[in-house]
Amino acid sequence: MTQLSNTASTFATRRKMWHIKVLSVIYFTAICAAEDPQAVTSMFTDVSPYTSLPTSMESPIVYELPIPSLRLQSVWLDVFPSEKVELNCSISGSSDWTITWHRNKDQVQDGDPNLYISPDRSMLIITAATQMYSGNYHCEGRHKTKGVATQSSKSLEVNVYENKPKPTVSRRPNFDKMFPGESVIFTCMVNTSFGWEYLWYHDGNEIQAPNTDTYTIDSIEHSNSGEYHCKAKRGKGPFYTEGSKTTLLLVSEKKPKPLMTQKPDVDTVYMGESVSFECKVGISSGWEYLWYKDGKALLHNGSSFNIRDASSSDSGTYECMAKREESMYHGERSDRRILQISEIPVPSLKQMTQWLDVFPTESVKLSCGMQRGSDWIYMWYKDGQKVQADNTVSFDLNGATLSISSASASYRGQYSCLGKLKSRPVTSNPSSELTLSVYDTKPRVTLMQNPEHNVMYTEDSVSFSCHINVSSGWEYLWYKDGNQLTESGNNLNISLAETTNTGLYKCQVKRGVDTFIQSDQSQALRLNIQERPKAHIILLTGWSEVFATDSLVLRCEVQESNDKWNYTWFKEEQPLNLLPSERHIVTPHDDPEQSLYTCHGIRSGRPSYSKRSDSFRTKNLLLKRRVLLSISGCLFFGLVATFLGCIILRVIRKPAGDEDKPEEDNLFLTMAQLKSRADAPCPLVEYITDTTLNAPSKEGDENGTICCETTPLTTQEDQAVTTESHDAEESNGGLVSFKQ
Repeated sequence: MTQLSNTASTFATRRKMWHIKVLSVIYFTAICAAEDPQAVTSMFTDVSPYTSLPTSMESPIVYELPIPSLRLQSVWLDVFPSEKVELNCSISGSSDWTITWHRNKDQVQDGDPNLYISPDRSMLIITAATQMYSGNYHCEGRHKTKGVATQSSKSLEVNVYENKPKPTVSRRPNFDKMFPGESVIFTCMVNTSFGWEYLWYHDGNEIQAPNTDTYTIDSIEHSNSGEYHCKAKRGKGPFYTEGSKTTLLLVSEKKPKPLMTQKPDVDTVYMGESVSFECKVGISSGWEYLWYKDGKALLHNGSSFNIRDASSSDSGTYECMAKREESMYHGERSDRRILQISEIPVPSLKQMTQWLDVFPTESVKLSCGMQRGSDWIYMWYKDGQKVQADNTVSFDLNGATLSISSASASYRGQYSCLGKLKSRPVTSNPSSELTLSVYDTKPRVTLMQNPEHNVMYTEDSVSFSCHINVSSGWEYLWYKDGNQLTESGNNLNISLAETTNTGLYKCQVKRGVDTFIQSDQSQALRLNIQERPKAHIILLTGWSEVFATDSLVLRCEVQESNDKWNYTWFKEEQPLNLLPSERHIVTPHDDPEQSLYTCHGIRSGRPSYSKRSDSFRTKNLLLKRRVLLSISGCLFFGLVATFLGCIILRVIRKPAGDEDKPEEDNLFLTMAQLKSRADAPCPLVEYITDTTLNAPSKEGDENGTICCETTPLTTQEDQAVTTESHDAEESNGGLVSFKQ
């Protein structure tokens, strides 16, 4: 400690000695240079307590001159018109000094209305700055009694701008249109000076926001749309800058939805093709895009997504979404697009005409088509070589149909086709093949008859068949005696032949519509139809036998033929279950209904049967028999009644004179008299076995009770029977049948 104290004392002594030397130099220099050395001596001896000489020394005391301290009392030195600048100058022992102010090299004079110097002159205030007050300011001090001046203080440069500053406003992100949920930051900047506070305005209205140089909206809405600008201020006044230019913020009402397009824009993409998706938001800018397949994010963020050499694994549902990295904003997802990667289809080859085996000059049409889509064109090949159009071969607009207008042997071969997409370089595999055959000659037909008899009879069935053993699709033409018939088909059937069917028959085939192929006519076959012989029914029961028997004997015979026939009988069109016989007996017991009978002949040769006979009704002869019985009954009872009446008249009648007696009547009337009498008795004649006569019938007069009043004794049928009986006796007892 002692050593340290000695060292400090030595250092203080040396310091004092250095000060003395310096002051001595200043003192003597001042005496030499001063006009009044006594004044200099007085200054150094009077200055206290700045510097003093040791009392032990006889030299005068020298004091150190103070240096003024200049400070900016206000905030800034670069100011704008009307702003205030405050400068402060301080000197140690300021009460002994008078301060002067200087701008550049000139002393600042009092009396300037825009300048204010405090009474102690320590403060210089520019109350309303203009450019004339720009410059370097400093201060100096002069001793009030001694008159000595201090050195100049450090200078401060005051810069007064000509005009008020105009801030600039910027926006980040600076998109022309923004969307709900995005964030935006406005920045206001004054490029000159400092110390600014900022005011924000929306559509001219001040926003209640912090007075910072940024204004942030974390999640904008449509209501935030509008014009924004800012102002700056500073000082207590305060001083305001001009307003900045406005920046327009447009906010959409809803989130953006990108439009995703596909190229090629088709539902089906074929394997090996390239396909690209484009995602675009047509509003504003600054977008990046996210891609999704089947709901999963893809490692791709460009506006397009390309698939090259597509395969089945690329099939799926694609969508995209737009985002802005700058605002960390995500929009809605686009509509989905379903991408279907399919195998290239194989075209289907079909024949449009009905046949693939054709004859010379016939036309042929083949079609080639895909099961789905119409965006294909087709190429044709025959035996592996491409088919070219010429005068005979033509194609439709897309080549889907191949037409051969007139076939020839050169067109025989294996035909196939393949498809190409019109808009994309996609080619299918060849289709299956179709074989086209072309015959060398026209078709030939053969005509056949069944049955093959030279002579056919009426009611026979006969058919002709026209045969062609090649190809198909034929239309058949029939001719009789050179005239075309209306029948079609390969068979001509005649079910019930007539004599008018006799003639010469031919056939012919043809096919086609616009152009057709036609064969030559077949060989001619003659059909000869003769009239079929007819059976006849003859009544064998004579008129004289009507009262002797209840049965009728009928005989069937074919009179136009000398061949041997067997006969079958029919009752009411139904065959009788009897052995074939030419005779048939009808009795009232077997036939109470008095039916219609027919017969026809049958044999083993041709014709095998005859025409059926005319119908024969047994009712005719039986009715005549009943009529005769009724007449005989009437005659019998009439005679009995007459006889009884005569006896009664004999008994009850009085005798009269001979002259008064009338002419005596004949008691036995003749047949003619009986017919003319109206009071003849009418006996009821019943035929017990005749059920038809006993039952009520609409044929009352024919089958009911026959009275002598209404039934003539002699009828036309009686006369016919009598005549026929007479004729029968004259013809060896033969009877003629009664036919209906």
